[in-house]
Amino acid sequence: MLLACGALAKELDALKRLNGWDHLTVRCLPAELHHTPDEIPPAVDEELSRCRNDYEHMFVAYADCGTGGRLDKVLEKHGVERLPGVHCYEFFAGTEAFATLSDEEPGTFYLTDFLVRHFDRFVVDALGLERHPDLRSAYFGNYRRCVYLAQAPTPELIEKAQECAAYLGLEYIERNTGYGEMEHVLKQRVATWRN
Repeated sequence: MLLACGALAKELDALKRLNGWDHLTVRCLPAELHHTPDEIPPAVDEELSRCRNDYEHMFVAYADCGTGGRLDKVLEKHGVERLPGVHCYEFFAGTEAFATLSDEEPGTFYLTDFLVRHFDRFVVDALGLERHPDLRSAYFGNYRRCVYLAQAPTPELIEKAQECAAYLGLEYIERNTGYGEMEHVLKQRVATWRN
């Protein structure tokens, strides 16, 4: 069983189909948990506790995601591993490539396919920018660029990503990452589950 962040649901469904992982059950927690990262560890703990007797193998498709190591303590308790990295930007871009991007410009706002599709809900609405547009400079005044880490880009997603960058007043850069390290790690884990 793969317990995943809801922001990865579309990508995980695609990987499951591409790799013929018919034996893999994917359960997703709400993507909105990212607005309150302190709630991620207890939510994961509750779900792993509920599922522990139903599955021989479990893996968590989250990075640290702002939990400050608290997620790892929950996973250690259950003897379960997670995706590597601090956040999904790192495992999509790859650790080295992400470090390079961050070193080039620390003031970078990152987008994934999910965040592009749900930009209005997860950024504009969540931060109250529609009601208080003056907050945009308070939130994003120290950012210089917007990097779209694209998993499965379409012309519509690329156009929307460009619009997101323009809305934030940031330089737009695009990197086609595919599913990055997430795909490699999951292929290794899921392959062992067949044996």
